[in-house]
Amino acid sequence: MLQKFAKHIHTSFPFLAKSKFYIAVSGGIDSMVLVYLFQQLDYSFGLLHCNFKLRGDESEGDMHFIHDYARSHNLELRIGFFETAEIAQQNKMSIQETARLLRYNWFYEQMEEMNADFVATAHHQDDNLETFLINLSRGTGLDGLTGIPAINDKIIRPLLPFSREEIEKYALENNLKWREDSSNESDKYVRNKIRHHLVPILKELNPSFLESFQKTQEHLKEVQSLANDAKYIMYQEVVTEKQDGTVHINLDKLLQLPNYKGYLYQWLKQFGFTAWNDIYDLVNAQTGKQVFSEEFVVLKNRNFLILYRKTSSNEASFLIHKEEHQVNIPLKLSFCNVSDISVSDSNCIFVDEDLIEFPLTLRKWNEGDAFYPFGMKGKKKLSKFFKDERMSLIDKSNCWILCSNEEIIWVIGHRADDRFKVNTNTTKILKITLQ
Repeated sequence: MLQKFAKHIHTSFPFLAKSKFYIAVSGGIDSMVLVYLFQQLDYSFGLLHCNFKLRGDESEGDMHFIHDYARSHNLELRIGFFETAEIAQQNKMSIQETARLLRYNWFYEQMEEMNADFVATAHHQDDNLETFLINLSRGTGLDGLTGIPAINDKIIRPLLPFSREEIEKYALENNLKWREDSSNESDKYVRNKIRHHLVPILKELNPSFLESFQKTQEHLKEVQSLANDAKYIMYQEVVTEKQDGTVHINLDKLLQLPNYKGYLYQWLKQFGFTAWNDIYDLVNAQTGKQVFSEEFVVLKNRNFLILYRKTSSNEASFLIHKEEHQVNIPLKLSFCNVSDISVSDSNCIFVDEDLIEFPLTLRKWNEGDAFYPFGMKGKKKLSKFFKDERMSLIDKSNCWILCSNEEIIWVIGHRADDRFKVNTNTTKILKITLQ
């Protein structure tokens, strides 16, 4: 195994010879074999260990075992302590997912602090198969079936070509010591159920199942590469990214594609959507229909699907004081006194400064808001004004208003209020500009 490992490192990870890296070590057989292999190749590295405080004395025993190993082999060791169960409960997440997030976040913190290049984990062939089966059982897309990446940013996995059987055999042949994790025997975890019951059946049906699985996964990666090429090419043809951050999908062009649902899935999956049938139905839905993820919305608006980030309905208001000549958050507005009125447009208004009361308030519009549109007689609700202006739901959700003592001065970028206009009695003209 050592020769095979040395060749694999030379071929797939040649940069490690000149890199500063750590090995994530739990004390289990996989990570201890990984440490030993790198030691045999005379690499310089440090160790990272996470104490998740989930198994009482057993967790403490793992930590002391690794501490003793590091000290006896003169290896740098850094240990992270986590109140995993408490954090999982606070965030309403599973213990396993919480531990995974804590582990990788801590790895990146340590790399930044120690100016390191990589962290190596001991994932192997069987881990890859188990992850594939877990994702398959959850109905994942192609990304979830192409396996654990050997290099993912700064996380590397040098043992992926090796099976659990090879690792165990090597450990026994070299009289290595390791710690057994009692939780690996429990079938309450999905991964363990697959490991203990499903994988043995597959290997019984085909003794070379791991090798066959590896070949199949290589084919899936090739298919994924082709799909990614098509996804990006069609994105350029069908999708427009606007300056306001919204993404517009042209339905006329989309529906010319034979597998438009596949493209929608590939383009939108990164935004957290799960109700895919609802998204596909938007294509033929009426204008105004929406589908939500935790942070984003897809809206049907005439011949487009429009993706945009949610805005909170109770966003904070912003005060603008008289001495402020410019504000940059949440919009960039400038205020200056002028002697006369020049040509105004939707991004610039002129008001009678004596008619307004500071501090002004900048906020999002609310249902029930009304104003007196400049150049018109009478009062109009903003909702009616938006409808008359044929504004989309996105335009409305992005609309800010400037107020004086709760009275609207300006529906910013759209229309000023007639009550604050400059007249023959005005002595101080205030120019307000949206930059």
